[in-house]
Amino acid sequence: MTDNLITPAPQQDNLVIDPLGMNIVNRIAPDSTMQGDVSFSGGLLVQGNLAGAGLVMGRLVVWHGAQVQGHFRVMGDLYVFGRIGALDADATETVIECMGTAYIASTAATTGTITAQRLRLYEGADLQGPFKTIKNIQSLPELDQSA
Repeated sequence: MTDNLITPAPQQDNLVIDPLGMNIVNRIAPDSTMQGDVSFSGGLLVQGNLAGAGLVMGRLVVWHGAQVQGHFRVMGDLYVFGRIGALDADATETVIECMGTAYIASTAATTGTITAQRLRLYEGADLQGPFKTIKNIQSLPELDQSA
């Protein structure tokens, strides 16, 4: 008589993104690049490349194959499926300040510095740059966009 042991599959976390339901009204399309000082009201879905400095009033979603480089403040949650920072770049070259939760998916890779109130790191994510928590949102300095 042989005992058949069935090992249950590990439970996986699912991260579902619905840009319309999340009220994300701005988009950088695949194979597109936007550079410079920018400001978005209503969140931003990046499917291409974003470089520079700026402010996102709402959620920022960095899609699979997308890349964000520079210094950005996000006034909502951050969802990363693509890349934050350039490959082999110094952590200070890209800095993302997130006023909500930073969700780093299993497909994500980060070399930049991420500062957020909370971090949700999914198994398989490549978090190479530092992560810092915001202790008191009232004491957070203003982002210097002149650099």
